[in-house]
Amino acid sequence: MASVHAASRLLSKRILSRTKAAPAAAVQGLRNLHFSIYGKKTNAKVSDDISNQYPVVDHEFDAVVVGAGGAGLRAAFGLSEAGFNTACVTKLFPTRSHTVAAQGGINAALGNMEEDDWRWHFYDTVKGSDWLGDQDAIHYMTEQAPAAVVELENFGMPFSRTEDGKIYQRAFGGQSLKYGKGGQAHRCCCVADRTGHSLLHTLYGRSLRYDTSYFVEYFALDLLMEDGECKGVIALCMEDGSIHRFRAQNTVIATGGYGRTYFSCTSAHTSTGDGNAMVTRAGLPCQDLEFVQFHPTGIYGAGCLITEGCRGEGGILINSEGERFMERYAPNAKDLASRDVVSRSMTIEIREGRGVGPEKDHVYLQLHHLPPQQLATRLPGISETAMIFAGVDVTKEPIPVLPTVHYNMGGIPTNFKGQVITHTNGQDKVVPGLYACGEAACASVHGANRLGANSLLDLVVFGRACALTIAEEHKPGEKLSPLKSSAGEESVANLDKMRFANGSLRTSEIRLNMQKTMQAHAAVFRTGQVLKEGCDKMDAIYQTMDDIKTFDRGIVWNTDLVETLELQNLMLNGVQTIHSAEQRKESRGAHAREDFKDRVDEYDYSKPLQGQEKKPFDQHWRKHTMSYVDPKTGKVTLEYRPVIDTSLDEQDCAHVPPAIRSY
Repeated sequence: MASVHAASRLLSKRILSRTKAAPAAAVQGLRNLHFSIYGKKTNAKVSDDISNQYPVVDHEFDAVVVGAGGAGLRAAFGLSEAGFNTACVTKLFPTRSHTVAAQGGINAALGNMEEDDWRWHFYDTVKGSDWLGDQDAIHYMTEQAPAAVVELENFGMPFSRTEDGKIYQRAFGGQSLKYGKGGQAHRCCCVADRTGHSLLHTLYGRSLRYDTSYFVEYFALDLLMEDGECKGVIALCMEDGSIHRFRAQNTVIATGGYGRTYFSCTSAHTSTGDGNAMVTRAGLPCQDLEFVQFHPTGIYGAGCLITEGCRGEGGILINSEGERFMERYAPNAKDLASRDVVSRSMTIEIREGRGVGPEKDHVYLQLHHLPPQQLATRLPGISETAMIFAGVDVTKEPIPVLPTVHYNMGGIPTNFKGQVITHTNGQDKVVPGLYACGEAACASVHGANRLGANSLLDLVVFGRACALTIAEEHKPGEKLSPLKSSAGEESVANLDKMRFANGSLRTSEIRLNMQKTMQAHAAVFRTGQVLKEGCDKMDAIYQTMDDIKTFDRGIVWNTDLVETLELQNLMLNGVQTIHSAEQRKESRGAHAREDFKDRVDEYDYSKPLQGQEKKPFDQHWRKHTMSYVDPKTGKVTLEYRPVIDTSLDEQDCAHVPPAIRSY
């Protein structure tokens, strides 16, 4: 035993001496032992400009991508392929990113099951967005979709196949033929029910062909902004506590959503909205954060996702009377109406006393009428998940399900090229050097409600778009503009403050308060009074961050510290979400107000437009919310930006004028 203690003391001395000394050489050498993919290390310099306590390493790159999910990987290897010296900074090993959990598929009008056209996909996406989506970005995404899927196939993605060897496409919610008049479309390309897993591994495998420098398990703290221009990011290496400043001409944020602001969600515990928070702290706006998608089918009690692919393959939702209730709410699309419609219908059934279980507080998803062979080949993952988390054999009994927070339609506002924008004096203005893609971004292709299987498409199309835009506007090896020597000082000061925080509330207590407040006050159905209470509670909880207590004072793998930094990020997302929702006095897409049941557009689209007068901008709600937060006080400021109603080419693809949305 004594020898074990001696070895332990020796090891702790070594670790301490390594973190105290200027770590560059030691850390670099150590890295290469661990990961052969760390790539080029010649451009790192140790600096003591901003901290004596924390070793700071400066890196220079042409581009830095934050996040290594589907969007981050596609952007990173797109940039490397174009010759840019690219860093990919990620808090998780790439294949652990949350893209891995996507199940259903990726939409593209390939026409393998019946005649299809990307313009019909365009129409469905605009309608799905409840006319809050920007039609130029939707045009770009749906037109690029078939090529994006074929590209993935060429990268080696093992899509499920039809009998004659084509990519199999299943039915999915909100997808129609002939502009909503031709019945259900089969447009969703899938790999059984593990499409995200397959996509992520395919993209990661592909990325290793290129010379991208991966900085794995580095937690991005903040953007390095100067005079309104983004000059890179500052990050914490979780393994040894060193601070790294990544200077780059171009920074791409691909950090995913912030589902963990809610108590029950399908997101990983790492979905903490870090990119949105970095942008917020930089004084830039987030867009449309009030639109939070509740997936109709999360496992009751566990919150695990049960893919919409179940209903695409023929599964049905039933209530306590054994009735297929979606026929009443969406006579045409039934169980394959868009997600906000299905979630609301389920909630109404439960409220009206037709829920199942002892508490009558959920409904059933029935699959056992489908052939066992079909379940085994098309939905193997679901069969396993249902058995583990609900104890249900899907070939014999139904799965208990409940709407669960799943996706954030809002995020960092961008144009269709992936460039981050702000809106001043009625004009969209590009933020130089900053890009965003994936769930972290809001292009806005999803508007007020995302259609199932459009998110994986969003990742690859806009990840690629960011790389193409940077390649168009810059050349590899461009000289970097100088950076103030004190850049990132505030981030290090905040990190140090959190590391030694000695209040009375644990990180986990504050996080639980926030999650329960969001779950209770910004749910499927919302009302003014409940939202107002929620705003007050969230503001009060924001203030309790000053009384936080952390326990681990170390710097090596300090998960207590990282969770506290993530909680700061979640808080910034949460207050913007609930304040934006409280202000929006209408129902649109996923934002359903019981005190304002109707959508409020510039015209009343339920009546003929002739003779109607257009409402002024400040009197209707067909506009994007732009939210800002003062990180010190937590005060939220809201502004608004018009929706883009024109496609990229009106000749080739006419825009879709607003109409009443029914399925």
